[in-house]
Amino acid sequence: MRNFLIRWILNTLALWVVAQLYGGVNFATGSALADYLIAGLVLGLANALVRPLLLLLTLPLNLLTLGLFTLVVNALVLLLVAEATALEVVGFAGAFWGALLLSVVSWLLDLLLVGEAPKQGKL
Repeated sequence: MRNFLIRWILNTLALWVVAQLYGGVNFATGSALADYLIAGLVLGLANALVRPLLLLLTLPLNLLTLGLFTLVVNALVLLLVAEATALEVVGFAGAFWGALLLSVVSWLLDLLLVGEAPKQGKL
């Protein structure tokens, strides 16, 4: 339960940072903290449930593009989250660059707040 709450707060914080840094991703005017928390929760659920399914379905394209199609899948997930919450994304290009920035910000926050980068495998 603790890891879930930490991940939820990190997703919410990352969304807030991206909304502050990038004009293509923002929240509706007058958004409250609850809107950010709901968007963070929906983003976490989409990353846990929808993204793996999309990656599996697009596996041939991912192999063909050496994994770069994952960036498109991330953009699609961000667009899906925007449709379900108060998050506003300006077109597919805004979702693409927003998802890329969101990935970098999430990684940096994870590195700073949790204290270590996710494990990629040991040799």
